Amino acid sequence: MTTAIAYPNGIPHIGHAYEAIATDALARFQRLNGKDVFFLTGTDEHGLKMVQTAEAEGMGVAELAARNAGRFKEMDERLKVSFDRFIRTTEPDHHRSVQVVWDRMQQNGDIYIDTYSGWYSVRDEAYYAEEETVLGDDNVRRGPQGSPVEWVEEKSYFFKLSAYQDRLLQLYESQPDFIGPDSRRNEVISFVKSGLKDLSISRTTFDWGVKVPNDPEHVMYVWVDALTNYITGVGFPDESDPNWRYWPADVHVIGKDIIRFHAVYWPAFLMSAGIPVQKRVYAHGFLFSRGEKMSKSVGNVVDPFNLADQYGVDQMRYFFLREVPFGQDGNYSHEAIVARINADLANDLGNLAQRSLSMIAKQLGGVLPEPGEFTDNDKAILTLADAMLETSRTAMGTQQIHLWLNAVWAVVAEANRYFAGEAPWALAKTDPDRQKTVLYVTAEVVRQVAILTQPVMPDASSKLLDSLGIPDDKEARNFAALAARIKAGTTLPPPVGVFPRYVEPKPD
Repeated sequence: MTTAIAYPNGIPHIGHAYEAIATDALARFQRLNGKDVFFLTGTDEHGLKMVQTAEAEGMGVAELAARNAGRFKEMDERLKVSFDRFIRTTEPDHHRSVQVVWDRMQQNGDIYIDTYSGWYSVRDEAYYAEEETVLGDDNVRRGPQGSPVEWVEEKSYFFKLSAYQDRLLQLYESQPDFIGPDSRRNEVISFVKSGLKDLSISRTTFDWGVKVPNDPEHVMYVWVDALTNYITGVGFPDESDPNWRYWPADVHVIGKDIIRFHAVYWPAFLMSAGIPVQKRVYAHGFLFSRGEKMSKSVGNVVDPFNLADQYGVDQMRYFFLREVPFGQDGNYSHEAIVARINADLANDLGNLAQRSLSMIAKQLGGVLPEPGEFTDNDKAILTLADAMLETSRTAMGTQQIHLWLNAVWAVVAEANRYFAGEAPWALAKTDPDRQKTVLYVTAEVVRQVAILTQPVMPDASSKLLDSLGIPDDKEARNFAALAARIKAGTTLPPPVGVFPRYVEPKPD
């Protein structure tokens, strides 16, 4: 599985963090689910924008790329993103890989030279048809993403995208889940049905990029270069590389603004080069700060490092994945983040774990009790807990991250009702055996929740499992371990609060 590679002409913002966290949760989930996962992320470092940014900063472009790529990697590490490889498109093995793809497309008769003239957006690195642009009141022509476009004329190599219209439509029909969510699938199909024009795939006006084989005047237009990272990352063109077995990718997770490149251009390039096409592309939505799109000019661009410092990494990861239905646009604000931290984490899950484990520590000498016979209430909550795994697998199989978390927190809410209804604090005096059963059942539900929330909150869930006396090894903490109940008789460590409430800092 992959994220899109980030364009490091600036520093990482919350949109980059959101995609990285979400893809990481998907990757961690499948690892715990017994799958052998290769998770690829990285930076897309060529193109005109990089040259312009470097000039503006008075530094070399390679230096700018190295500095900013380093910052993206630091962000991933800070946010606990468990990538297997962080690829940079400036790496020599990537240049080789892209040139092999180009040669294969050329040998297949899909590349020719011509003159290109049309509207080009430097910011989007995309060409737009006249009808996709609008001339504003300020006399600036803009593309569909609102970025300025300029008229460009130069010699260029073209890819015969028009020759792939039928094959692409057939791909979408034979693999209905090739594009998700459905709204994006419909958008791509109507774009392809409206007729595909050949694609300009080289530039001569700058030289920061992968050189075209046998014609070094030309560098490759960014998308042939950038998209190929997904196969370079697993060893291409060396098909004897042990990582090549991971191709074709199970899912490319991307932002909805680059769906066309991933669901139209990329499969066409792969078909042309005789390489298997990826299995799925899933596009997430945009994040808005109180309903406003993030932009440098509005001054509402949020630094992910600051968010992690302010709220905690696990808390931040949980908020974005629970709050926003994955695939739709979403909003965030300080109040919304605090509400999730205090209600879902501190009150619902944190309190349930803390109260039940403290009772075991104080009243039962810290030993997980042997349960008596289960009542209907016990069986009901255990049945709900046992059903979480299948619901979660189904949701995560189609990247419905929020549905997985909704299913888990529905059980957390039920477990709180169960705990309040059984009132184990009162049972200590009236029916100590029954108290032991209630505490055992609660510990088992908390264990299942902790195992299932590891992909979203790796550290907090791990601490929760520690406090339940679960050994710190894969076998005891992966999804297969959900099949056996928690072991009675285990001595538990003294309980620690895992989810502190968020308290507003006092103004100095």
